Amino acid sequence: MTETKFENVEVTKRANVYYDGDVTSRELVTEDGVRKTLGIMQPGRYEFDTSEEELIELYAGELTVELDGSTETYGAGESFVVDAGTTFTVDVDELVEYCCTYR
Repeated sequence: MTETKFENVEVTKRANVYYDGDVTSRELVTEDGVRKTLGIMQPGRYEFDTSEEELIELYAGELTVELDGSTETYGAGESFVVDAGTTFTVDVDELVEYCCTYR
């Protein structure tokens, strides 16, 4: 996670807004066709479903993930993968900045 910026990307202007605005993101596509979202999560508990495999990288904050019967906590500089077709829950205690890469 050494990248500090993305270059030569297409950005969707309209935000993805979930949970009454407590979770928001913007979609971008890199010049080699990789789809990503950059977003924030306010403190709270959120459940998500995946249709594609997702690599989730945290840039700020900390969250606890309930996934496949186990619970793990991740902080800034860490990442985790969620398989396609999975439902997972996150508990956020402080503002989280994240990037999802869809694979």
